Amino acid sequence: MPRPSAGRALFEIWRFEAIGTGWEVGTTGPLRADDRAAVADAVDAFDRAWSRFRDDSVVTGLARRGGEVVPPEDTDLLLSRLTEIADATHGAVSPLIGGVLARRGYDERMSLTDRGARSAPPWRDVLAWSHDALSLSGPATIDVGALGKGRLVDIVHGLLSERVTGPLLVDASGDLRVSGTELRIALEHPFDTTRAIGVVTASSGAVCASATNRRRWGEGLHHVLDARTGDPVRTIAASWAFASDAMTADAVATALFFDGGPEIAHRWGAEWVRMTTDGRVEWSPGNPAQLFRRADTVAS
Repeated sequence: MPRPSAGRALFEIWRFEAIGTGWEVGTTGPLRADDRAAVADAVDAFDRAWSRFRDDSVVTGLARRGGEVVPPEDTDLLLSRLTEIADATHGAVSPLIGGVLARRGYDERMSLTDRGARSAPPWRDVLAWSHDALSLSGPATIDVGALGKGRLVDIVHGLLSERVTGPLLVDASGDLRVSGTELRIALEHPFDTTRAIGVVTASSGAVCASATNRRRWGEGLHHVLDARTGDPVRTIAASWAFASDAMTADAVATALFFDGGPEIAHRWGAEWVRMTTDGRVEWSPGNPAQLFRRADTVAS
């Protein structure tokens, strides 16, 4: 995961838990109570729409009953991007991966009980959305985890940018957006969290990371599944993406676990680094990170 390691003294840090992970918001002075309340409201609204871990969310209700609902805010933005990734990765990423994750134990109760692999349903046959409706024509669970946390980081960053002045950091445990100050960010080694494979200096934009050593359970199970098979990814251990916004960086970090990821990163103007499970490091031509070079690093 990205770890800010310098320049942080500029910030007054507000820490809180939301959407199942730890957040840090850094500003030059303490946030007012109404600023914090506005962030809490924005996070709750997003969670009530898209979480598959709460009973009262739009996604959960749709998964249980099917049919058609009024689309939540950001429906077209999130699902259009997700389906672009699905196409680029030949179906390895799917907006209907939620049921696949649940079967492997990453369900709403966090049972961590593996009920076996199953592929995601073809999303074009089941999922539809428009300005007026979001619908499922068969059993399925929408999951926007491939880019949803990044989108929420952008929402919080945008909200606070209008309410506070000066440098701003929004860090949601692996998805980070900064403006107005320079941060030196370590790229955590997926095989040894006390080490880094490199560092990147960011003064604006987003750095997002994904790694298979996080959210692990069972025998070799982790949260990055191939929607075509229901099995965990075995060839890529970690990825880091750099973009102007966190949703794009988050989406690219997910796509990089599959063939087609580098191509969609190029299409969206994102740079990246990834590490394979055999320890090789690959990166894009415009990668801004300073990597700690070894013989097993290769440019892409």
